[in-house]
This record gives sequence, structure tokens and C-alpha cells, in this order.
Amino acid sequence: MPSHHAQLPLSRRGFLLAGSGAAAALALTPTPAQAAEASASAARGRRPFGRFGSPSARLTPQTLYVDPRGRGDHTTVKAAVTAATGSGWTLVLAPGTYRETVAVDATRTEATWIGASEDPRDVVIVYDNAAGTPKPGGGTYGTTGSATTTVQADGFTARWITFANDWLRADHPDITGTQAVAIKVQGDRSAFHHCRFLGHQDTLYADSIALTSFARQYFAHCYAEGDVDFVFGRATAVYEHCHFRTLNRTDLAAPPYGFVFAPSTAGANPRGYLVTRSRVTSEAPDAGYKLARPWVPSSDPTARPSLIVRDTWLGPGIDAVAPYTNMSDAFPWQNQRFAEYRTTGPGARITVPENRPQLTREQAESATREAYLGDWKPWKETC
Repeated sequence: MPSHHAQLPLSRRGFLLAGSGAAAALALTPTPAQAAEASASAARGRRPFGRFGSPSARLTPQTLYVDPRGRGDHTTVKAAVTAATGSGWTLVLAPGTYRETVAVDATRTEATWIGASEDPRDVVIVYDNAAGTPKPGGGTYGTTGSATTTVQADGFTARWITFANDWLRADHPDITGTQAVAIKVQGDRSAFHHCRFLGHQDTLYADSIALTSFARQYFAHCYAEGDVDFVFGRATAVYEHCHFRTLNRTDLAAPPYGFVFAPSTAGANPRGYLVTRSRVTSEAPDAGYKLARPWVPSSDPTARPSLIVRDTWLGPGIDAVAPYTNMSDAFPWQNQRFAEYRTTGPGARITVPENRPQLTREQAESATREAYLGDWKPWKETC
């Protein structure tokens, strides 16, 4: 996504220390709760794949086990993806930090990735490319190329995994292309359950494979954090029971410090982003963030970004007076498809009604996960 500011320095880097081993990494004396977690982590170490089998006891012939300590079929996610040709493979990931980039191309359909500990803090796929990072051989990666993980295949499911991009602006003052994607999802029927998405600018890229493709995606009980446009793209995406957190900014003299959503829905697509039964919190000062701005990319000037936020708590970090703003004055947000329904919290107060379009009860009846996802019901899937 285009940067709203020429350069956006570091907000924080310690977000990857939330998993097991954090106390040791910070040289802290463990509390009783941390000691219990360490004991549980040790138990997971003895059984790195938990209840999901092992190379000697596969759940199915198409299950592969990944463990950076060498107790699985592969030590990297990329190697396992390379081996899993065709459709219907399951990857079980042992606890660990997988510092690599991974791409699931369109031929590897119906794939499932499972974090074996069933705690997304334990399984982290992370890298640190940005849009402006120089590529070997010349040029830069661009926004899409910056993604730590790219999923183009249909039918992808992930559970209990953290997808992250820990590139930091403050470490690279010479780079102005500060978009740094944790994951780009383009496939239809892509589901994420209990996952985390960590980054700063352009964290979660919920997109489609082509302008004419209306990819359906579902995010349930997930956590996403960032600052500038950190949930963006043209997918038909439902975010249910999710937590969005805006990061603190100390480098700017005045708000806005960033934007949560930046949909780029195709004009022909009747449904874009639906946020339901979720919450938005902030580390930044009150009213420091906009809820959304529309992205009309140069590749699709006919886009009409669509975002509905319903039955969701908006914390004080959201500017309640003017929660929406323009990315480009040529495409004012008022001409797009932005609306709310039964939002609550300090950031949802209606002080200037024309700045907060609301659905009617009749309109809200079609703003549901069932209407957005059609015959696909990922909320009924179990692991």
C-alpha cells in the first residue's frame, strides 16, 4: 500500500518474544506462571508434534512433519512445501521460529498447516523483506515480493501459526518503500483459525489472484497488528472474533498515525471486507488512528472498496469524529462502500453522523458470514 508518510520509523520489535523462550531471551527471572509454561514447553519438546502424530506414526500418508531441530521430515517449511506436490497435503509444524520466505503456488490446493502445540505463539514464520529492500541481481521486492508467506492455492487452511514480518524502518533509513507484508493470501476458500499476523505497514494482504477473481477468505479468532493499512486487499474476507491492534507511534507530531483497514474491492464484487464480533485496541494515544481508508490501486481504477464493521468494539484509539479518510482525494471515501452496524466502544461514538454511515436493519441481514462466503462454511471445519 502507498505510504501516507515519507518515512515511518520503528514502533517496536519485541513482538516475537511472546512465545516460549521469551523469559530466557530477555534474561528475566521466571514467574510461577512462566515456569509452568516452560514445563509445558519442555513437554512439547519431548513430543514436538503433539497430538498430530509423527514421522513414525503419520496421521495420513499425505502428512509431513516439520521441525527445525531435525525430528521431522523437513527442517524448513519451504522444503516441506516443495515436497508436497499436488493437492491435499497437511504440514504439521513443531514449535520454533522459521526464518524463511514461503510460497504456496496455485497447484498445491487443499493444503492444511497446523501449529503442533495449538498455541500460535510457539510457531512463527518470519522474515524481514520490505518493498524497498534491494533484490539480488537488481531492483527491489515491491509490496507483493516483500511477503514472508504467499498463498496462491485454493482451499488453504492454517491453524495456530504466527505469520510475521519483522522488517523495521528505523534499521533502514535509506529505504523509503516501507511496506513489509507478513502474509499475502490470494486463493479462494482460504481459512485461518487462531493465527497471528505481526508487522507494521501492510501486515495482512487479503487479496485475490486476479481482478476478476472474488476470492473468499475467513479469519476466525485471529490477531493482527500494525500501523499503516495493516489489513488490506481486494478479497471477499470475513474477520470473526478477531483482535486488531494498532501500534504506538512516537515519530509523528500529530495524527493520524495509521489506518487499520484499506480494502481495494473490485467494483464488480458486491462484497469486500466484513468485520464482525471483533475488537480494535491500540497502543497509541486516543483518536490516533483511522478505522479505514479506501485503496483504489492504479491497476484497477474502477475499484470500489467495501468494508462493513458490525457488532464490534472500537477502542479509544480510533478517531470517533472522523474514522474514515481518503488515500487519494480523487477517490473520496464517501463514494466507496463503507458502513457500520451496532459498533460499540469509545471509538464508535457517533458525533458527526455524516462521517459514520450506518446500515439499516434490513441491510444488515445480508451482511453476514453466510452471505459473504456462500456454500463454503469454514467455521464448521475441525482439525
